[in-house]
Amino acid sequence: MMTQKSQKQQVTELLKAIETGAAEPVGYINAEHYKQHNLAIADGLSGFGAALQALPAGSARVNTVRVFQDGDYVFAHTDYNFFGDKIGFDIFRFENGKIVEHWDNLQAKPTQPNPSGRTMTDGTTEVKDLDKTEANKTLVRNFVEDILVNGKMEKLAGYFDGDNYLQHNPQIPDNLSGLGSALEAMAKQGITMKYDTIHKVLGEGNFVLVVSEGHLGGVHSSFYDLFRVENGKIAEHWDTIEPIAKKEMWQNQNGKFGF
Repeated sequence: MMTQKSQKQQVTELLKAIETGAAEPVGYINAEHYKQHNLAIADGLSGFGAALQALPAGSARVNTVRVFQDGDYVFAHTDYNFFGDKIGFDIFRFENGKIVEHWDNLQAKPTQPNPSGRTMTDGTTEVKDLDKTEANKTLVRNFVEDILVNGKMEKLAGYFDGDNYLQHNPQIPDNLSGLGSALEAMAKQGITMKYDTIHKVLGEGNFVLVVSEGHLGGVHSSFYDLFRVENGKIAEHWDTIEPIAKKEMWQNQNGKFGF
């Protein structure tokens, strides 16, 4: 008898199928009902198929580095060549054992590491502290709410273990001091980063993904931030930031969020 593949395995295989063209993983999607939130791709299974057809032959590469599950949601962190080198987070929602909905956030992959020598995907992948999932989700939600949405900088230090903070954002060095100086430099250049709304918080153990909407340098943007929590403090951060296309450009009307 075939053992049922885990939903994490199904997502990893479906993403890899973008590269390999394997047909079987497409069967993990509910063909009757697949809601697409990537605004450049038409709705439904046919929209996904059309996007794959449009890829230059042999160009796609997919290396999923991390994959997590929170209830009906599986979320993955992937190094792509998908119409160019990109780093992406994908979220898939399962219903009755099939994938029925997809969100993602893609950012062009930098050609070099960040000021601390880190890439957008390296670092630990080990999921632990499963018993702390809910506490960690609450901690990270509060951090994003306090600091990034409401700008309560006096609370910043309380979320970290001293200066220790591993940073994978391409522009920002390690440590809390690195984050502070980077934000200061941006402000001097008149580049504001404003988070307005948290749309979804997903977590498994020590990893928590926050999906937010806001503006970077005045551009309406989607922020996906992945945090690793250690001993009740934020220890490490990965992210992707993507401009949200104007509505007249959308290939589906589901919106970027709509959780």
